[in-house]
Amino acid sequence: MQPDGSFDTQAFLDGLDAIFNAGKARDQAEPYLQQALVDAENAGDDAGLLTVLNEIMGFYRSQGRHQENMWMIQRAIELATRMRIEGSEAWTTTLINAATGLRAAKKYDQAEDLYRQALASAAKTLGPKDRRLAALHNNLSMLYSETDRPDQAEQELRQAMDILGNSSTDPSRDLDLASTHTNLALLLMQRKDDPQALQEAWDQARTALDIYRTGHLENSAHYASALAGFAQVCYMTGRFSQSADTYRKALAIIEDRYGKGSDYYQITKANLDQAQAAAQEAGDKDQPNRADEAASSQPKVENHNSDKGPRDSRPDIQGLDLAKAYWEQVGRPMLEERYPQYRGRIAAGLMGHGSDCYGFDDAISRDHDFGPGFCLWLTSEDYQAIGDQLQKDYEALPTEFMGFGSRTDSVRAKGANRRVGVFEIGAFFESLTGYRQAPPEDHPHEWLLLDEATLAAATNGRIFADPLGQMLATRQGFKAMPDDVRFCLISRRLGMIAQAGQYNLPRSLQRGDGAAAMLSINEFVQACASLIFLINNPLTVGYLPYYKWTFAALRRLSGRMATRLADLTEQLEDILRLASAACYGGQGFGEGGKGARPAAERVTELVESICARIVEELQAEGLTNSPETFLEWQRPYVEAHISSDDPVLHSI
Repeated sequence: MQPDGSFDTQAFLDGLDAIFNAGKARDQAEPYLQQALVDAENAGDDAGLLTVLNEIMGFYRSQGRHQENMWMIQRAIELATRMRIEGSEAWTTTLINAATGLRAAKKYDQAEDLYRQALASAAKTLGPKDRRLAALHNNLSMLYSETDRPDQAEQELRQAMDILGNSSTDPSRDLDLASTHTNLALLLMQRKDDPQALQEAWDQARTALDIYRTGHLENSAHYASALAGFAQVCYMTGRFSQSADTYRKALAIIEDRYGKGSDYYQITKANLDQAQAAAQEAGDKDQPNRADEAASSQPKVENHNSDKGPRDSRPDIQGLDLAKAYWEQVGRPMLEERYPQYRGRIAAGLMGHGSDCYGFDDAISRDHDFGPGFCLWLTSEDYQAIGDQLQKDYEALPTEFMGFGSRTDSVRAKGANRRVGVFEIGAFFESLTGYRQAPPEDHPHEWLLLDEATLAAATNGRIFADPLGQMLATRQGFKAMPDDVRFCLISRRLGMIAQAGQYNLPRSLQRGDGAAAMLSINEFVQACASLIFLINNPLTVGYLPYYKWTFAALRRLSGRMATRLADLTEQLEDILRLASAACYGGQGFGEGGKGARPAAERVTELVESICARIVEELQAEGLTNSPETFLEWQRPYVEAHISSDDPVLHSI
């Protein structure tokens, strides 16, 4: 902390760099980080505190202290959310670091969720040559590798390598490129029965070491990773003595930089022992022709989970994953062969209408609009040039894939309403929303014409490839609901929650009008569900989909870290479970009775509890300073944050 009580973020980062550059991280880094944490908190510097938390996340991850890191990750996400920095570079960086910490802790579902949020944020905040974008693709590749999705992992790595190559001032001395070469070598080694892949792995690993040596970068802590990667390739290609020698060099660096207690040290030590044993047993003379022996006793790889059983010809796979695999194995090769001049211009993915686009599909939903298929999105110019022919070539692709037959399209998903195939970007969004691109910020009336289910369909799914970035940018435009519109909708939802849940529901129950009470509950629950998504900001979490998937979406959102009002989901489900008894218990249809009273009382208690919790969140978000729990009276406080005077945004 500075003498004036402020926190100097740059001085903190410079001091941390000095500790690592001097090779003193093992003894000095943690106390330095902990002191900085205290200093930033005492100074009330949220931005500085977030910087410190990001550095601690990386340090704890490198130390294998995953349980302790969970608290740091949660603090960082909560702080960034409270700072309302969604859509900024700092938000993107925090998402990447948090996701990487979760991946290292093997919390893969949460990590993938944050990585996807980071990709969406990066599309808006980072340029196409930003090296942080390459780091994001590198980390996402590791997650895919660890969850046995090697094809996706390889695609992410090669994308990272392209970004780094295009942005590097000197690729022969580029540390980030060296790390990417090592990661690609480790990934290629998984194809142990493919001699060509093993040869490329050898080349990639050697290239990584060449970069360190050319740039005289052997003092970097990351040099150990390059050595360990090369040692792994040596082992897989039968060079056991060379593997052991290289592992020893890596282990010495790891012990010095990270200590013997880290996961990094333990894994590398186990691999060294295995390489030494293999060399001793084989009487190894560094002959590169023992891949079969190596494959039979493969050492551990830090970022790979290969303990998978044989796959069924019809795997239990969701539509998005099936579409991604079909694109990678069938679609992309077709483009590269027939449209080489356009392969750097065509976006691919799956989004729009259908449970598969939300990731909510299951075995039951495979009876319609399911099967191998994906979307190809073209600019207007490219669509005019090749759209019709590309659609014909798409329709000529194999209809059977991974044991699944041709896609079963429902009546609503044919012709002009088809959900897969070739589309012009603007026309695709127009078919979903009526707009070729998101309305301008100063056209709130147009935003208010777009209901949340429509916006959900326009922003869901996955984009597998987008060389020009136009598809991601257009989709992101629909996610970026203007704050004035969001505050207006929050106010409207508060009004409906009060009207349906706090006013009409108890009156209907008192009258014994079960039907009116049931409809009031439905309106209350739907308004609460919408409010949860609006409070969490669609830019970050997307929009509430149509009613069928309301609770699937709520449960998924509530399972994410730092979700606001996450506790409401279970309470809303409790209300629905009690609804029948509360509205119709005791006397059958048409009237309430003694049997309904306990359920009705519990429902009204839950309604008031939810409303009180909403007020707490509004206060925490700085949207109100009123303690009033009848939510109609909270609307003026929320609407005071609307900057526009447009009457469409304000309640009467």
